[in-house]
Amino acid sequence: MNSQDVKNAISGALVVDKPVGMTSHDVVQVIRNGTGLRRAGHTGTLDPRASGVLVILVGPAVRLSEYVSASDKRYQAIIRLGGTTDTFDADGKFTPSTDPSNITEAQFEEALQTFVGEIEQTPPPYSAVKVQGRKAYEMARKGEEVDLEPRKITVHHLEVLEWTPPEVVIDVHCSSGTYVRSLANDLGKKLGCGAYLVGLRRTKSGRFTLRDSVPLRKLQEAFTAGNWYQYLIPAAEALGDWPAVELNPDEVEGVRHGHRVKAKDADTVNEKVRGVSTQGELVALMVKMVNEDGSIEWQPKKVFFTSD
Repeated sequence: MNSQDVKNAISGALVVDKPVGMTSHDVVQVIRNGTGLRRAGHTGTLDPRASGVLVILVGPAVRLSEYVSASDKRYQAIIRLGGTTDTFDADGKFTPSTDPSNITEAQFEEALQTFVGEIEQTPPPYSAVKVQGRKAYEMARKGEEVDLEPRKITVHHLEVLEWTPPEVVIDVHCSSGTYVRSLANDLGKKLGCGAYLVGLRRTKSGRFTLRDSVPLRKLQEAFTAGNWYQYLIPAAEALGDWPAVELNPDEVEGVRHGHRVKAKDADTVNEKVRGVSTQGELVALMVKMVNEDGSIEWQPKKVFFTSD
């Protein structure tokens, strides 16, 4: 197998602990340069000021991006009470608000819990959300009025970890697409004292936690040493929260050509599954189809090639 064949066979996820100060795209570029692979992409932007779990898909696994990106996220956020900024974080222009010293932890907790559940959230004006094809932050920087539509998000859990006013550390478990900066700003409005985000660390993205991640500096050292493969997580594990259905060699061949696979009884409670070969390679993402006679089959939705 020549070096190009080896490169084409590389597919999986690198879970990076992103340092503060880099954009998510900067990290992708480091990965491209280090691996020599052009096909690489992150699965959910982390602001330059934020650190933590950033999942980078490389090789054919980039085709999993839409599914991995949609996974829930978890953060530790530091919120400062007593003012607002135009960016909803510490990078923006500060406007002092009401003195927050009279707000008790119980009042804060009560206000915090009103944001749990399915809620409507308006993204910050300084964000990458597009308005008529233009990024909101580009418009905001030019002093243009940015009118962003609220969107539905789900906040699964919010918890106070440290109460040291005017700063409070909270744990946030939320759906993809949630802006913790907006959550801080909205919370400040609710409390009447103003609030903004001063620190953010993503502790979990989908099934990957900080425990699965490797500091970027350590990964760069591995690129130089040539042993970075030790950190590559197989593509089949990137969607580890999807149940797996093992396919025999004949079924693998059929699925590769878009043919359905008969579901075994135990599989049918799930709506979507990963089809994996007996060697554990990811063959396809498949969805449940119910036939007229009530029998159930798995329809390949996205097929990946496996080695023979």
